[in-house]
Amino acid sequence: MAGELSVHSLIPNPEHLLALEPEELAGVVLECLKAQGPNLPRGSENNLNRNNFIHAQTVQAYPSQHHQAILKALSEAWGWLEFEGLLAHSPGETESWFFITRRGERIKTSTDFKIFQQAKLLPKDLLHSMIAQKVWPLFIRGEYDTAVFQAFKEVEVVVRAAGNFAPTDIGTDLMRKAFDVQSGPLSNSADPKAERQSLSDLFAGAIGSYKNPSSHRHVAIDPSEAVEMILLASHLLKIVDSRMSASALL
Repeated sequence: MAGELSVHSLIPNPEHLLALEPEELAGVVLECLKAQGPNLPRGSENNLNRNNFIHAQTVQAYPSQHHQAILKALSEAWGWLEFEGLLAHSPGETESWFFITRRGERIKTSTDFKIFQQAKLLPKDLLHSMIAQKVWPLFIRGEYDTAVFQAFKEVEVVVRAAGNFAPTDIGTDLMRKAFDVQSGPLSNSADPKAERQSLSDLFAGAIGSYKNPSSHRHVAIDPSEAVEMILLASHLLKIVDSRMSASALL
């Protein structure tokens, strides 16, 4: 039954619990707090008392020598939930009373919690609008190789359109044409030649390194690597936008 759910039932080994980072343990805390919902007093409006949770009774199933350390770890996890807007102070109540926020209520499962954490690795508001729309959803679902491929595909599509190239112009060759130091429509003749060449190398290298491999085979990419690659693609798109804006002023 949901009311019987406890921290100990989810993580019986105290050493395993204490090895978790606050953001990892926070998912367990949130799950336990939600399980209390059906047993709360009528009229409580899902209020939760922090002091009642960070309490000796919560850790009594663990060996006594671990009690204080586990209570501190639970307090850290609770603080993380507050900071992330998953818990908030209950209006009109003392500072010990909290409620699960709308954001917190949307997290129904451990998978939902993992998605929430993944989304924070790649802040949506830092991304080019096209990346935010088409790539970010793939990333938060854990489809990292697909997200990276899609990000650099968008770079290729935008460069092709910005330079009025044919559909048959693709990959690194397209980047070399678009940013050719002499004739490239996206190359800025006011920049030093060495910088124009470096930008051509950057675009061609990025497409060759990050888009092309994913086009031909499955590529194992971990979340942190995916973040770095997607941010690079976003930056490249912003460069193309700035070149187009500059051309429009001429």
